[in-house]
Amino acid sequence: MYARVARFEGRDASLTDELIQRVRNQGPSSVPDAKGFLGLFDRERGTALSITFFDSEEAIRNSQQAFEEMAEHFPSEMRGRRKSVDIYEVVISNGDAERAKAARVSSLEGSPDSVDESVRKVESETLPQVRDLQGSVGVIGLADRSSGRFIILTLWESAEALRQSEQQADRLREQAAKSGGQKIGDVDRYEVAVAQQLSGVHA
Repeated sequence: MYARVARFEGRDASLTDELIQRVRNQGPSSVPDAKGFLGLFDRERGTALSITFFDSEEAIRNSQQAFEEMAEHFPSEMRGRRKSVDIYEVVISNGDAERAKAARVSSLEGSPDSVDESVRKVESETLPQVRDLQGSVGVIGLADRSSGRFIILTLWESAEALRQSEQQADRLREQAAKSGGQKIGDVDRYEVAVAQQLSGVHA
């Protein structure tokens, strides 16, 4: 399974609710071969993360025109500027992501040669501890094997559960980075506004 991760910035925050409704009605469910979707929004910063899941990298490449056509249905001030589009392999998928209302997205930077070892350690050492945290409903791990970048999404039943887990999350992130020989990059928090067809997403 692979994920197309698109980052947006510069949105008009006052249009967030309308944007969310449009995404639910007209979003990636209309993209051929899409297997699932997560729409993450930061209302205060006017940023968003759009994660669409596919069975293969080829399916992502073949969907490009569909994404461009879909974007035409969203005014630029509503969707914001597309900052980047990246493709990742889904290396961890655990829990019930469709229950999520909030997400913490942590980026780790390391050697491409250490991706498999990092995934193994996260699954064996970090994941069991995350699952034990109150309000945790899922974890998704994305890896770029060419760059060694690793993104961990921890998913929570509420924004309050995410806030309550901050101290433990800091400790677990540092533990994961140290064990994998990685550096911690960006750590962002989002509202999970759209979570569609994620039961079939697997590593």
